[in-house]
Amino acid sequence: MCADKVEYKTTLNLPKTDFPMRAGLPKREPDWLARWAEMNVYEKLREKAKTETRAPFTLHDGPPYANGHLHIGHALNKILKDMVVRSQQMMGRDARYIPGWDCHGLPIEWKIEEKYREKGLDKDAVDVVEFRQECRDFASGWVDIQREEFKRLGVQGKWDEPYLTMNFHAEKVIAEEFQKFLMTGTLYQGSKPVMWSPVEETALAEAEVEYHDKESFAIWVKFAVAEGDLAGSKVVIWTTTPWTIPSNKAVVYGDKYSYGLYEVTATPDECWADVGEKFLLADKLAADVFAKARLEDDQWTRVRDVPSEELAGLSLKHPLNGVEDGNGEWDDLRDFRAADFVTDDEGTGFVHCAPSHGMEEFELYRDLGMLAEVITYNVMDDGSFREDMPFFGGKRILRAKAKKGNWEGDANAAVMSKLAEVGGLLARGKIKHSYPHSWRSKAPIIFRNTPQWFAAIDKAVGDGQDTYGTSIRERALRSIDELVTWTPQKGRNRLHSMIEARPDWVLSRQRAWGVPLTCFTKAGAKPTDDDFLLRDEAVNARVLEAFEVEGADAWYKEGAKARFLGSDYNHDDYDQVMDILDVWFDSGSTHAFTLRDREDGSEDGLADLYLEGTDQHRGWFHSSMLQGCGTMGRAPYRGVLTHGFTLDEKGMKMSKSIGNTIVPEKIVQQYGADILRLWVAQVDFTNDQRIGDEILKGVADSYRRLRNTLRYMLGSLGDFDASKAVARDDMPELEQLILHKLAVLDGVVREGYAKYDFQGVFRAIFEFATLDLSSFYFDIRKDALYCDGDTERRLAALTVLDALYARLTTWLAPILTFTMEEVWLERNGDDTSVHLVDFPDTPAEWRDDELAARSDVVRSVRRVVTGALEEQRTAKVIGSSLEAAPTVYLSAELAKVITNRDTFADLCITSQITIAEGAAPDGAFTLDDVEGVGVVFGMSDGEKCERCWKILPDVGTHSHEGVCGRCNSALS
Repeated sequence: MCADKVEYKTTLNLPKTDFPMRAGLPKREPDWLARWAEMNVYEKLREKAKTETRAPFTLHDGPPYANGHLHIGHALNKILKDMVVRSQQMMGRDARYIPGWDCHGLPIEWKIEEKYREKGLDKDAVDVVEFRQECRDFASGWVDIQREEFKRLGVQGKWDEPYLTMNFHAEKVIAEEFQKFLMTGTLYQGSKPVMWSPVEETALAEAEVEYHDKESFAIWVKFAVAEGDLAGSKVVIWTTTPWTIPSNKAVVYGDKYSYGLYEVTATPDECWADVGEKFLLADKLAADVFAKARLEDDQWTRVRDVPSEELAGLSLKHPLNGVEDGNGEWDDLRDFRAADFVTDDEGTGFVHCAPSHGMEEFELYRDLGMLAEVITYNVMDDGSFREDMPFFGGKRILRAKAKKGNWEGDANAAVMSKLAEVGGLLARGKIKHSYPHSWRSKAPIIFRNTPQWFAAIDKAVGDGQDTYGTSIRERALRSIDELVTWTPQKGRNRLHSMIEARPDWVLSRQRAWGVPLTCFTKAGAKPTDDDFLLRDEAVNARVLEAFEVEGADAWYKEGAKARFLGSDYNHDDYDQVMDILDVWFDSGSTHAFTLRDREDGSEDGLADLYLEGTDQHRGWFHSSMLQGCGTMGRAPYRGVLTHGFTLDEKGMKMSKSIGNTIVPEKIVQQYGADILRLWVAQVDFTNDQRIGDEILKGVADSYRRLRNTLRYMLGSLGDFDASKAVARDDMPELEQLILHKLAVLDGVVREGYAKYDFQGVFRAIFEFATLDLSSFYFDIRKDALYCDGDTERRLAALTVLDALYARLTTWLAPILTFTMEEVWLERNGDDTSVHLVDFPDTPAEWRDDELAARSDVVRSVRRVVTGALEEQRTAKVIGSSLEAAPTVYLSAELAKVITNRDTFADLCITSQITIAEGAAPDGAFTLDDVEGVGVVFGMSDGEKCERCWKILPDVGTHSHEGVCGRCNSALS
């Protein structure tokens, strides 16, 4: 008998496949990468598009910075982009992806300077062209490194010809785009407070700043009233930037607040107030101010109200007014007036104004037409006071290099010491608050008034491209609402509010590695003079011609001014601007030399999609919007997709100092790139997402379950002959149901990919594969697949498996790039790739909602049956459901649906089943949520078939010993 069993086992159609259960992705993925490179899959897709009618789809790559290895945020971003491009391609588009890099700017320049400092060299002593070449070489090296790291993640694109902002043509176009601002009159030179890094000695954009907690000095300073009834009393201000006091030009108050005159009646031993000294304070804040001055409640008193009308007539003395050896620096009276930005939430109710170091104060006096009277130039590029300033000359706000993490210079201490010496301090302390820092040097920044170049965003551009408005701001706001689709929609609100409130765009930086502001100014002219800027198309053309051949280095070569001005101008009459452009202008211009100029760019110069993190609302989305609106009259993109930040498993921001960073390379080495890609597909990337060891283990488990499903399909399809495929109408209802579900899922997948909802796509496919297939369809049909002969039922099941294979493999290819190639190659030739095909069309007639509704009823009844069998299995009455022959009692309505006993037995995976109409007897198994169904357990009658293991009465009555009639037919 044992020999017979072995013989029968060999007659089964058991799954056969070389597809391994264990993926071995880390070792095997590089082979697929090499295969795709050899096949040149990306170019084959472009060739395919030329022979077909395909609408183009262009995702314009936001350039990562060519500086350092990839972090997990890079991986998330590039994998998302790859999923977008692959899915669009497989849905019938000509989906192009040209990767790019940002190569200019301070981070790279800073690295080269660090190298110089380590060698004791002076950067300024090195020829600027030679220095720029070192920066170029540094960036080029990192481009090569990052390119290989991105490719290892399975990202497909034009890797052999990326765009680089430092390519000569790119530098030429960036200069050309700048010249459009010059020629349309939106460029101007102005002087206003900008975010300034004393350590890096350059202005910074908002996108180059990050906020960290910082401990600052806080001081309460006395400004004496100069005249009138309140003469001699002191207005008290509070500031956390003592270094700005020498640049004070005014004090302002809020005319809607209640102010009072207060007198000190007694003092403790250590106090900077004198008995009889009188102070003007906001009533709401007075008690807190006196507490900071170490005065008890019984040591001061309120003398009287001071209405705003009385304040309006006052002028003040600077605390250093008349100080010995002050050279009259602070002897002018200080302006005193009401201002809207004053609050009584903290401080004193009065705000000290140094308009050279604060934007609100600057705007107040600009609007009053008083800037010439209040602007100072006391702070130098390196954050030191000008050398000739009394008491403080040469003192630095920040150190040149941090000492044990401390950047504090000697300026604040010197100012506080002098104020205390002359009786100008009332109190001092420290405060911990969120403060802007340079994200490169990590040093605090300051606000400093410097001459800079700006793009006026409210001035009419005057270029005739007025579809979306006449000014940059108007064009941007209308583009946001009328041109761009936002995913998620909250991205629209964020950028709209930023554009709505933003000041003019600061274009200039005081550095060397970048594209220069290619313009000339009239020597001796004022920025407000009409002829201050040279606007000459011939000069511009000579610059652009040189840049195309030599790159932006041409601007720095000896004789450049004479070369570009030519013989049309006296060279001594003009100054050559040596500032470089904000690196965000570079990246904001990438659409011009990538989408517009490249053959594989975009037909209309617009990208279908920009895809970056939420920080790019103030970065690349923002600068590209401003740049495009300034040069093209509208945004350079039709769609914006935004993702959140990646946090650790506990929801904390990743930090090297904490030690919770996760490097993509390590994930790839341990699990494989497909596991990282699957993690991306499983998270809601529109919000912040988490990653860690436990999360990745869960992702790997999902992958394993899906891989087993695919492996089962491959094994079962090993002997499928497509010529014997069964038509849908000739299939059993179970197969028709699976085709219906495929048709529904086809719509879900396509709609999900179109909306970039990768999480929704994968969830739908995974639930279908694990619940509808592995746990239901495969479980039911493995009997027919293994044991049937060449029956229509088995052929129908194989036909459905073939349809499943074609769709699951392609639908998952944008996500599990490597694994689906492996699955594809198991059944297709070596000269093809899953990434060269489209999603297959799914016939509309597969959809049968009536059948689906009927099947839902059948499955609910089946659930009662399987529940009854599980109860018996738990009680160890049976080991397998094939030992059972339950009787199922159905209501009259349900009995009309379930009419075929044999089919229902197959669905319930029992050897026999009895269907009875009517009420179930007492003790029958029921489920509360399924009405009209009761199950009475019974054991199968007959013998166990030695081939299919069903227990049936006819076993042993056929020509083949020990088998049932179905198996006997198969053997015959």
